[in-house]
Amino acid sequence: MVATQLRDLCAHVFVLLLSVSASAQHAIAAANVQTQFEVGRHTFIDVGPPNDFYELLLVRPVPNGTSVERITLTPPGDACIQTATVEVAKGSLRESIADLLGKTDPCTIPEKELRRELKRCKKCLVFSGANITMRLQCANQTRIIRADILDKDMFDPAPNTPKRTSWTMQLLNHLDSELGPGVWDRPMFSILGNAETPPAVKDSATFTEIDSGKYDSLFPSAPDKLSDLYRASQIQPPTPIVKLLESTLQPETFVPPAYPPLARLARVEGKVSFSFQVDGSGSTSDLVLENGHPVFTGVIKEAVAHWKFPVEVAGQHVQATIEFKTNCPPRQ
Repeated sequence: MVATQLRDLCAHVFVLLLSVSASAQHAIAAANVQTQFEVGRHTFIDVGPPNDFYELLLVRPVPNGTSVERITLTPPGDACIQTATVEVAKGSLRESIADLLGKTDPCTIPEKELRRELKRCKKCLVFSGANITMRLQCANQTRIIRADILDKDMFDPAPNTPKRTSWTMQLLNHLDSELGPGVWDRPMFSILGNAETPPAVKDSATFTEIDSGKYDSLFPSAPDKLSDLYRASQIQPPTPIVKLLESTLQPETFVPPAYPPLARLARVEGKVSFSFQVDGSGSTSDLVLENGHPVFTGVIKEAVAHWKFPVEVAGQHVQATIEFKTNCPPRQ
């Protein structure tokens, strides 16, 4: 009798413990349900400049799924024609954040596993790759999860990518699929850089947060701070000067030559002297470049072809000089 009661009591306690354990696990799982997260991706390549690209991905819940915003900041490649830039891409997904994360709970990934993956290729030659950092809330603690994706993971047909890094890549690929072309889709070389003045970035809460340094910690080993890059992107590049210094006859219609992009890239500047005839309609003909860098020949011919003079000066021979100045700061 006593034995039966004792057995029943033990069974009851065991069931109670299972119930408490299940409740505790449910509470932990509930506490780790992600409502939002951010990802910092620092992509580096050995062809440039620029050699580094910074992407901030903000993943937020919306009534019908999830919104994704990617803010790409690129350091200056040249202080004159390749200033720092900011680009924004937005997209939306039907999945919830829980669906995006799938069966992987980032809060339960052991730190030991993450450290092992970060050390997996410590002595490998690396020519390109990405350092990825995810920030999310785990119960009462903000957690940073890191993954380093190397060129062998991105280009090797059998990269043998570790479990956690592979999951990270799949998640980012899914987010990128809704945001359009990214860093790896842009031209390897840009002759023009951003020679034209980039559009000013509109003020928003997100850019205020970037400026304040809120997301700097997502790029712990990068050579630049995200906040510094954002502030650099707000500085307007120098405007080149093209000026008619002298002309024996002043045109009624003057069209200044454009500054050749290659000349700006090479920082070629100086004065160019030339001569031409005014024909019976007041247009120009027989243009001859007398001195100056030949890189300016094409733009001068194109511009002077649109100059107009009074018909009264038809047949006159005109001498003129145009000055080109990049206004670029000296190279360091």
